[in-house]
Amino acid sequence: MKKVLLIIGAVIAVAVLLSNLGSLLVLAISVAVGYYGLRRFIMTDNVGAKIGWGAVIGIGVCISLSNLPALIGLAALAALYYMYKAWKKEKKAEKFDYTI
Repeated sequence: MKKVLLIIGAVIAVAVLLSNLGSLLVLAISVAVGYYGLRRFIMTDNVGAKIGWGAVIGIGVCISLSNLPALIGLAALAALYYMYKAWKKEKKAEKFDYTI
């Protein structure tokens, strides 16, 4: 019965993950923009450039935080990972030999 529930949960998690794949891509791009802006902000000495790169960081952070479907997709990915670990743990327990 536990295997059936793990399979059903995995199918649901995969469906949620695939439905949020586009928003996960946008999240990855926005995090990359924020990271690139932070790196350039640290490297520059000009005040005007720091203001500009600070705006780029702000844009990246705002896009990342407003992307709620991507957070749901990440939760589905985490659930899928833990289901996979539970499946492997169950397989490992079946292989244990109780002979004396």
